[in-house]
Amino acid sequence: MEKTATLNLRVNPTVKERAEKVLSQLGVPMSTAIDIYLNQISLTGGIPFSVSLPKAPVPIHADAMTTEEIHQKLEKGYNDIAAGRVQNAAEAFAKFRETH
Repeated sequence: MEKTATLNLRVNPTVKERAEKVLSQLGVPMSTAIDIYLNQISLTGGIPFSVSLPKAPVPIHADAMTTEEIHQKLEKGYNDIAAGRVQNAAEAFAKFRETH
């Protein structure tokens, strides 16, 4: 199929760079990857993968919580620390970045 249409779009530079690294390892040019994506949208009649929120803890909105609810959350946090249920933040974020 002849390629004569042009797309001009803005993307997050970090996301683009990460995608380019993967595509480079696969030997696939960015334009080919975009073409594959657009073809899959046509073939499947929608986005060709699940679009959903990441599985992450429910955020805490302290301004919407009662004083008792805040105290319960704090107590749970203190109990987790006392019991050794902790994680190094830098390592946790590094693992997150590896999988996303």
